[in-house]
Order: sequence, then structure tokens, then C-alpha cells
Amino acid sequence: MKYVYFMLLSLSISVVSAVELTFELDESEKQCFHEAIEQGVQSVVDFQVLDGGKYDVDVTLEAPTGQIIFRGIKKQADTYSWKADTSGVYTVCFSNEFSTFSHKLVYMDFEVGDEKPLPGLEEHLPQMTKMETSSVNIHEHLNTIVDYQTHHRLVESKGRKYAEELCDHVMYWSILEAFVIILSALCQIVVLKGFFTDKK
Repeated sequence: MKYVYFMLLSLSISVVSAVELTFELDESEKQCFHEAIEQGVQSVVDFQVLDGGKYDVDVTLEAPTGQIIFRGIKKQADTYSWKADTSGVYTVCFSNEFSTFSHKLVYMDFEVGDEKPLPGLEEHLPQMTKMETSSVNIHEHLNTIVDYQTHHRLVESKGRKYAEELCDHVMYWSILEAFVIILSALCQIVVLKGFFTDKK
């Protein structure tokens, strides 16, 4: 059974097109995402494996001509930035085909183009007042804060998952140790009882 779901964090369509999503990648599965990009536009693909196996996937980025412009083998996280040489549909694919047991949880951020200026400032970009300059600086800092928050949420999610798995391992090991101690105590009781029992 497939457990594929998409958690859309943000989607904006303007001069900049940014898509952030988290999806499940089943064992022996490959998923691809497509984005139409104009020639000369700067783009960035950022991804991170949040859960599953050794936290690694294979990644390829393919140009409209079929040329592979980026390839990552068993990557846990990476960021790739490029400027489109030709206009067309660029495809980024995540593959878990090398894994036959564990499925992965993958976060991806696909940004295309430069961010659009704040509303009302397009005509004032060459010469801006102090208030307009301050507004732009605040806007840029807020975007930086959002990026940091997203990064820390991903790290926290990954760390929490690791801590939960470690807690489960400790619990199972403790149960096993308790079982061995009880079994050992019962064996010792039987042996000691045999020493003080008259044989017929």
C-alpha cells in the first residue's frame, strides 16, 4: 500500500515561484517533480531526508534537453543552484530504488527566479527613502528568519525521530535484560533447590 502524502508549506506564483513540500518515498520507488523555467532564470533545489533507513536518497536534476545537470548518490541533504541555459521543463527526481525495506520521508524546497520587490517600491528602486529602505531590510531579514525557522524545524523533527527510536531501543533492551535476569533467577532457584532435596 502506498503512503504518499504532500504537506504543502508554501506556494507562491509571481516573479518567484517557490514550492516547499514534504513527501513519503516508499521502498523501491521513484518520484519526480517538474518545473517550467525560462532561460537565464536562477533556481535552487534544496532537500533533506527527514526519516527512514540511513536517511539517504538518490537525486537527479534533468534539463529539458535530457542532460543530467546534477546527480547525488545516497545523499542525506544537499542544495544545488543553477541558471537555466534553455527554456523548458526541468525535472528533479528522488529515488529510493536501492532500498527494499525502508521508506523515506523527504523535504524539498524548489525556488525559481528572484523575489518580487515589495508592492509600491518597483518605481522607487533606484532612489528609495529611508523608510522604504528600512522596509526592504526588514522584509529581507524576515525572509531569512523564515528560512532559519524552517531549517531548525527540520533538524528538530529529525532529532526527535532519532530520540524516539533510541528510546524504543533502550526500552526493548531493558525488557530483554529483565527477562534474562528473571530466567537466571529461576534457574538458580531450581539448582539450589536440587541441592537440598533428598534423592529417592
